[in-house]
Amino acid sequence: MDLNQLQTLMETLYGEDDRNRGLPSTVAWLCEEIGELAQAVRKGSPEDQLHELGDVLAWLASLANQLGLSLDVAIARYVDNPP
Repeated sequence: MDLNQLQTLMETLYGEDDRNRGLPSTVAWLCEEIGELAQAVRKGSPEDQLHELGDVLAWLASLANQLGLSLDVAIARYVDNPP
């Protein structure tokens, strides 16, 4: 699955609910998932880490959808002109 497909999937599964929840709540959920990922990296199994990576990607895609932005375009700068 590529980033555009991820965003489409998240829109199909959760788009309306995510928009109803709003940007502040989506950012809060993303931050919570990043915290869970950090904990899984420190103390979790590879399965836990993989699960949390998926959650972070899902919430990041949801945020990008709500902002009307493309993750594919966002990451392109790492190809074209890495920081």
